Amino acid sequence: MTTRTLIPIQRDWISKTLAGFLLGAVLGFGSSALFSLLCTDIPLSVRGQLAMWLAPTVWLGVMSGVYFFTSGRRAWLWLGGASGLLVGLTFLLRQA
Repeated sequence: MTTRTLIPIQRDWISKTLAGFLLGAVLGFGSSALFSLLCTDIPLSVRGQLAMWLAPTVWLGVMSGVYFFTSGRRAWLWLGGASGLLVGLTFLLRQA
């Protein structure tokens, strides 16, 4: 029987908090922009409200989940990659 050693959660909460705050904002606003771009068949009054409420929901979700990363470095890398992918996808869809 093999035993797995679990990596303990490190205590670099400042780095995790900053990653969640800054990159969570990028993910929240980016998801709002992507939603607005992809759902053009919804009337603007409804789409605007949905996009507006999507941004803080995603942002707060990222802020609360960022502490499950094992280190601040991992949080910055994963959230940075997701933010870059989301911003790039939004940019490409706006060009089309």
